[in-house]
Formats: sequence, structure tokens, C-alpha cells
Amino acid sequence: MHHRTCVFSLAIGLMLLPALAARVAAAPARPNILFLFTDDQQEHTLRALGNPLIQTPNLDKLVQQGFVFQNAYCMGGYSPAVCLPARQMTLSGRAWFAVRNLPPDAPNFPKSMNHAGYVTYHYGKRGNTAVDIQAQFQHNQYLNDLEDRTCGYPGRTIANDVIQFLTERQKAQASEPAGARPFCMYLAFANPHDPRVAAPEFLNRYAVDQIPLPPNFRPFHPFDNGELLVRDERLAAWPRPEANIRSQIRDYYAVITALDEQIGRIVQCLHEVGEYDNTLIAFSTDQGIALGSHGLMGKQNLYEPSMGIPLVFSGPGVPRGKSSQALAYIFDIYPTLCELAGVPIPAALDGKSLAPIIRGQADQVWDSIFLAYRDVQRAVRQGPWKLIRYPQINRVQLFNLQSDPHETRDLSADPAQADRIRQMTTLMEQQQQRFGDTLPLVAAEPKPGDVDLAYYQNAPPPATKKPGAKRPRAKSP
Repeated sequence: MHHRTCVFSLAIGLMLLPALAARVAAAPARPNILFLFTDDQQEHTLRALGNPLIQTPNLDKLVQQGFVFQNAYCMGGYSPAVCLPARQMTLSGRAWFAVRNLPPDAPNFPKSMNHAGYVTYHYGKRGNTAVDIQAQFQHNQYLNDLEDRTCGYPGRTIANDVIQFLTERQKAQASEPAGARPFCMYLAFANPHDPRVAAPEFLNRYAVDQIPLPPNFRPFHPFDNGELLVRDERLAAWPRPEANIRSQIRDYYAVITALDEQIGRIVQCLHEVGEYDNTLIAFSTDQGIALGSHGLMGKQNLYEPSMGIPLVFSGPGVPRGKSSQALAYIFDIYPTLCELAGVPIPAALDGKSLAPIIRGQADQVWDSIFLAYRDVQRAVRQGPWKLIRYPQINRVQLFNLQSDPHETRDLSADPAQADRIRQMTTLMEQQQQRFGDTLPLVAAEPKPGDVDLAYYQNAPPPATKKPGAKRPRAKSP
């Protein structure tokens, strides 16, 4: 009897094997990841995010099919080349106060994806980037930045290689489907950073005389923010010529439109190789840029055009056409992609996953945002209120971003706001402690703050290296 029961059970098991195998084959695979990351792109330079002048049809589709964080920020940086700390924060999940001293075993984005079984791929700009972290991608390539920025078709080199990679991967899977692994791509474009050159087919879509000046345009910044004469600020004369600013914005928009076309080619390839429906896509940038706002040209400031960043997620598990006013940091992208892809989130990160917000399980993960640039600027935002402090000159600015999104009305001199300034200064000190920032917020002997046009016009020329000069090397002990 026992023997007959065993034979019967074995027969039933054999009958069920095809069904079990089908269920395993039908189980959802871990999604691919495509992380699109640009350079110096203002948060509102997508038509779908409220800019009626710019043409970005492919990024607009991403917005329409995904989830947008409308209050995402780069934290700032320790260097005038804000791109470098921004990219270190993005890939390490840490605030900029920590990124220069990370131990070799610290977690990072490519390491997490490698451990999760992904084929990891990076192609991006060479200058001011997280070289040590990027070396951990299994496929790791760099652009000739100047060539890419001046060829007229920004992003084309990366797009060509990505399309080739995906096409060859599809062929390999067809011959060995059992060996297929998901891919994780980090594409770090070199645009729309200057120099900005777009082919005529993109440039001709924008008429200079139809480009408006920024709503917070000024001919020069009226006080010393600690970084008024840096390289980026010399990209236009003082007072800022209105025609030149319009022309620079026209070039900026044309480069973004040209880059959008290459992003469209990559997304189309995902469709053609049958991977689009199983690919998480994230789009963001390292930081924005002023381009005439507040009389500034660069990103060495804590105003919204420079610190605000676009942040969009789309793909499996992400609701379509949704957005959130929740605050977010650039270093939240790494843990968010981990959670959305089912990859464990390392414990030692400053960033937080935004997935609960995306899934409708939480309204926010941050109560406030802390911004910092070198030792010359600090800022904190909570709700609509934003306080900027300039410690070297003991000056503050207070803005209500709800009623004044372009930061044109400084309320710091209003006696009715004295308590708010004290409360937000206390919050700033708490955020400093949280992130390990030891900068004193008040100078015992402050520098002069106010500047006039003569300050700029009489500024000494930038220091230049002597031809053939080499950086001195440390002597061997």
C-alpha cells in the first residue's frame, strides 16, 4: 500500500512539474535600471514641468508616464565645481560633508547593484566626477567632454554606445536565455554644461528675441556672497548684458533639446529590444545654474535656480502622471532605486528612500532641507520658508517660496519676521549637527558685504597657470 502511494505521489509530482516551471518562468524578473543624469540642468527646463518655451518631447513623456518630485535639491558642495560633490553624493547616498572621507568598504550605487546581480554600466563625462566610485561599474567609459559639448549633437556618443550594448545584449539573450541578467545603466551626460553648442536644427527652434529674461534677473548681485568672481561668474560681463543673457539661455535650451533627442533614441531602443516595460527610469541632474538670475551666472549659490533639480521616476511599480511637493535630496536617488528594484538598502546612508511617497504610503520623508556651499553660504527650507545665511558677512535673507518662488522679496528686515528668523536659525544649527557641519554661522569680525558695479568692473583678472607649469608633487619621505 505504501509503495502504491509513493508511486501515485511521484506521478502527480511529475504531472505538476510543467505547471511549476511555467510559474517560475512567469515570475516577474528584477527590473532593469536606466539612470539618466545631466549636467547643470535647471529644474524647470522641461516643457512638462511648466516651461512653455523649451522643447523636450522625450523627457516630457517620461514625466507623463512617471512620478515627479517638485521640491528636489542638490545639497550644495565643498568646491566651486559643484558637479563633483553632487555626483559623489548621488552615487554614495551621503551628504557632501562625508563624501571626501569615505572608507574603501563604504556602500555605493554600483557596488549595491553588482551585489544584487546586475550587469552594471556607466558612460559619462570625465571632468569633476566620482571616478573612484564609477570604477566599480563593470562597464565603465568616459567621454571627451569638450568634444561632446561642441559637436552639435550632445549625448550622441553615449546614446550610440548604449544602443549597441542593448542590441548585442538582446542577441546574446536569444542564444542563451538562461544566462540573462538585468542591467543597471548610469548615463552621466556632459550637458547642458558650457560650452554649449547645438546643431542649427536645434538652435533654429529658438529666436533670441523671444527668450525672456529670468523673472529674478539683475544686472549684478548686490552683496558679496563669497563667490562673486569665480570662473562661472565671468561668463558674462557686468552689468549683465540683457542681449547676451538671452543668447546664452537660447543656446542652453537648444542643447537641452538636442540632448532630449538622444534620450529619445535610448528609450526607443528599450522598446525595440523588448525591455521598456521592465525598466525603471530615473532622470535628474547634478545641480542647476543661475544664467542671469539674481545677477549671477553659475551654481555657486543657494538660490532655487542653482540648487533645485528635476527628479523623475518611471517604470514598474511607479504610478503614471503623478507628482509630489515632498522635499527630497539628490542623495535620496540611490536608496530609492534600491527599494523600487527590490535591492537591499545599505544602513550607512544619509539618503532616504522616496519609494513610500511614490507608492502613496507616506507624504514626506524629510521635514526640512539643508543647503550649504563651501564656508560662505548656508540655507534651510521648511514648508514655504527659506532662510539663507552668509556667515562671513553676517547677512541673512528670508523668502516665502509659496508667494515668491523666484526669491525677489527678501523679508529679513521685516520686524514681524524676527521670531521666524530665530526659529529657522535654530533649525539650521540642528541640521548642521545632523550632517556634521561645524561652520560657525556668525563671524566675530565680518567682512564688508555690500558691493556696487565698480566692484565688478575693477575686479582683477582670474589667475592663470603659466604655460608648462606643473602642480608641485609631495616629496617622498
